[in-house]
Amino acid sequence: QVQLVESGGGFLQAGGSLRLSCAASGRTFSSYTMGWFRQAPGKEREFVAAITWSGGRIFHADSVKDRFRISRDNAKNTMYLQMNSLKPEDTAVYYCAASSDGHIPIYQALVEYWGQGTQVTVSS
Repeated sequence: QVQLVESGGGFLQAGGSLRLSCAASGRTFSSYTMGWFRQAPGKEREFVAAITWSGGRIFHADSVKDRFRISRDNAKNTMYLQMNSLKPEDTAVYYCAASSDGHIPIYQALVEYWGQGTQVTVSS
């Protein structure tokens, strides 16, 4: 069992930066592939980034790959998403996800645990 809690969301102007955190409980955090998804108002939830259990492989969606960076610290049971050069279209609720399937990017159908989400709002 893994519980995920996101933090770090907020309201900011375009061009700014934020770092999201996902704190995991449970002793098996390091065995999960972890990822970030987001859902904008009126849109379906979409994949943002993923990282394998060791951190050896990462993958970012095309829409964010030059601006966002996923990372994890297994010693702290925490995953991060550094978001730079934010745009209004990045406005969404960001969700942390865990999957025991080792494939990245993570398929939503294979996500076993979700966080409650953290709101990111970027104004123009």
